[in-house]
Amino acid sequence: MLNIKIIIGSTREGRFSEKPAQWIFEEIKKQGDIEAELIDLRDYPLPFFNEATSPAMNKGIYANEVAGRLAKKIEEADGYIIAAPEYNHGYPAVLKNAMDFIYNEWNKKPVGFVSWGGVAGARSVEQLRLVAIELQMTPIRNAVHIPSFWTALDEGGKLKTESLQKSADDFIAQLLWWAKALKAARIS
Repeated sequence: MLNIKIIIGSTREGRFSEKPAQWIFEEIKKQGDIEAELIDLRDYPLPFFNEATSPAMNKGIYANEVAGRLAKKIEEADGYIIAAPEYNHGYPAVLKNAMDFIYNEWNKKPVGFVSWGGVAGARSVEQLRLVAIELQMTPIRNAVHIPSFWTALDEGGKLKTESLQKSADDFIAQLLWWAKALKAARIS
């Protein structure tokens, strides 16, 4: 069984992030034989990273209790989906901070992105891929980009997903392929 964590990469009040994160969470659960979990960064209120030692050197010991809790969640995963908006041609600072606090637990696992904002979040995803590589993750090629997100909700506040379904299906298939391959490599 694969363990996939879906990370809600924004903590803003009134955020849109919960809609696509919940949707992709439900889509991944349809695959069967997948343990999926939403991780909300609101539940991990980290201070700005200012540790004297790099997390790459801490051998899984975290001085900050919140970072330690988050690291345990990250370590459980075989792969990640990060659902994050684009802010000012980049990704949210709270997401970068959470990624910076942890190192070894991210290593040798795939990550995919669901994004929205300017140019459907493409600039955010491009930058997140660079960070993921430095964390020794494997960013997958496919992503789910939500264009004109301010029009993406129906009258009941539900995300309209019809136009996103094909990219989501391809995205999930690619993420799970990499998750299986890298899990097999990690345990061999």
